[in-house]
Amino acid sequence: MKLRVLYFAALRERIGRAEEAVEVPATVGAVGELQGWLVSRGEPWASAFAETRRVRAAVDQSMATAGTALHEDAEVAFFPPVTGG
Repeated sequence: MKLRVLYFAALRERIGRAEEAVEVPATVGAVGELQGWLVSRGEPWASAFAETRRVRAAVDQSMATAGTALHEDAEVAFFPPVTGG
């Protein structure tokens, strides 16, 4: 399955890119599995996700959980929680 993955804020800085197109294995069908697969790729993903205590995700611009299903050509965004004020 092909996905467009976007990284925001500290994740973007640590990974060194704002986005990438990936082809994931058939075993990746949900957001949590995608995050695990990205980490398994090694650096810089492993340390970027480890150093960001909490990571939020969105699929096609809607908030998602680890169990949210993915689909071909989905846009998946990862970002740290945002504080306002």
